[in-house]
Amino acid sequence: MELYKDILELYIHIPFCVKKCDYCDFLSGTYDADIRKAYTEALCREIKWNGIRLGDKLVTSIYIGGGTPSWLEVEYMANIMDAVHKYFHVDSQAEVTIEVNPGTVSSEHFNVYRSVGINRISIGLQSANDDELKLLGRIHTYDRFLHTYEFARVAGFDDVSVDIMTGLPGQTPAKLLHTIHQVVRLQPEHISAYSLIIEKGTPFYDRYKFDAVKQHAGMETEALPNEDQEYELYKTTQMELASHGYEQYEISNYAKKGHVCQHNIGYWKRVPYLGMGIGAASLMNETRFSNERDIHDYIEHAKELVMENFRQESPMRVDVQELSRQSAMEEYMFLGLRMNAGVSRSEFRQAFGLEIDGVYGTVIQKLRNEGLLEAAEGRIYLNDRGMDLANYAMAQFLQ
Repeated sequence: MELYKDILELYIHIPFCVKKCDYCDFLSGTYDADIRKAYTEALCREIKWNGIRLGDKLVTSIYIGGGTPSWLEVEYMANIMDAVHKYFHVDSQAEVTIEVNPGTVSSEHFNVYRSVGINRISIGLQSANDDELKLLGRIHTYDRFLHTYEFARVAGFDDVSVDIMTGLPGQTPAKLLHTIHQVVRLQPEHISAYSLIIEKGTPFYDRYKFDAVKQHAGMETEALPNEDQEYELYKTTQMELASHGYEQYEISNYAKKGHVCQHNIGYWKRVPYLGMGIGAASLMNETRFSNERDIHDYIEHAKELVMENFRQESPMRVDVQELSRQSAMEEYMFLGLRMNAGVSRSEFRQAFGLEIDGVYGTVIQKLRNEGLLEAAEGRIYLNDRGMDLANYAMAQFLQ
């Protein structure tokens, strides 16, 4: 997109975990020290190769996700960040986030993170109820989370996000409120509230797959909340966080003023981003692609990267999809409407050279007639009712 041709976001995938959580289908696992070392070396080589090719781009945000990035040895994380700053042009004001999990970090970790340019921490709490943490297969307790949070503050981090989960088996509004109250009293700058999704290939799928089918069919469930209960949990989260000064700026994300996650907003606005590490996804020049998912193949293929060969295709790149103009516009609307601010008419025009009403006027009018969408001040956005029916509303833009 012409709008963002000179800027770039980076995603760096660290696939290591102490153990897999029972609900998790992310590309992660337990690996020994030799693999962690070899992976770090391969990742730094990929960073160098991409940086030499794309060094003229201005990197506006970096997100280090996983897995559990904080489980990686701190000296390896320092090596990774050194490579990023050496081979990429990182904006001095860039947002640089790392995900950490309680039980995997000490005060030393946070001091090293600060020293290598990381300025934002995302802590995976999920619940303040220890019985729910045990149910999820988390390795920590709420008390351990408090220690982790304190380590981050003492190290000087003033931009901290906390993840919580809704829709857990047996979760009541009272239990969710307990988690929310325990989190907001700490005053993190940002809170992500994700609804549990039962994914194939996880212990949760084996345990709750039939309940999940009932849930999606609008039937009464046994352990999982039914459709009405899920909605109640969502609205409880929304209203309670608003009452404590957290503005909802996207379906699952809330922030104090000035502390929205810039990296995620970049995803929703389709800012070009480059993913590095196994399974990492990218959007570059209206092409989506990913890295291969096997860690051993990734390590071997990284050795094939030739720094001086600018015509070389990445040997670990898979699932290449060149997007048509129509697909790009559909993505722009579908992703942009996740945000409370919605999509900008002028930015749509700048990106595609077309007026938004010329492409989607019929859909926009239909959703306005149904009381789901508003158009004001040069923007198109879902209202409260539209957000409640976001999947339906956003799907109308997929032709």
